[in-house]
Amino acid sequence: MTELPATPPPSHTAPRLILASTSRYRRELLERLRLPFDTVSPEVDETPQPGEAPAVLARRLALAKAQAVTTRHPDAIVIGSDQVADVDGQPIGKPGTHERAVQQLRQMSGRRIVFQTALAVVRASTGFAEVRLAPVHVQFRTLSEAEIEFYLRLEQPYDCAGSAKCETLGIALLSAIESDDPTALIGLPLMRTCELLRSAGLDPLKANP
Repeated sequence: MTELPATPPPSHTAPRLILASTSRYRRELLERLRLPFDTVSPEVDETPQPGEAPAVLARRLALAKAQAVTTRHPDAIVIGSDQVADVDGQPIGKPGTHERAVQQLRQMSGRRIVFQTALAVVRASTGFAEVRLAPVHVQFRTLSEAEIEFYLRLEQPYDCAGSAKCETLGIALLSAIESDDPTALIGLPLMRTCELLRSAGLDPLKANP
């Protein structure tokens, strides 16, 4: 009697992973997890709603970015993230221009500021959608006009919330950082990202064929 070959196990394809962002900072952070992923622009209006608190704004935008990309790629796991500087309860976003960056740093000089970094992971095929907030408390040094100008001319951090590019020379603006997720200030809290990816069915520490 001829022995039949064993039936091969069913193949499982890992879900596509998409970062709903064109930020190179978030892309470089997500690359640390060594998961293949694509980047897609979410094309979401980031204008705060009247009276919207910084933490609420960050959470809303992170989820909106993930959901916007999910509508175009419903079979993927989509990561959305947003960061808003919280100054006395008022949201401070990306400066966009040199003049606005100067104003932001003057406003934050010598102050303790909270950077509200929000993360959303959405997987439409399973109905998974979760949002996490990773607040980072930052103490700014008292900055002189010359220091502000020198920093801005070198770094041009006009695409960074609050003009604080802490992964490079921006660290010299600060005297203390308090956070339970070390990469949150750069723009993507990786420990929370791993947590939500596992919950969505994609574990960075397991082989995903």
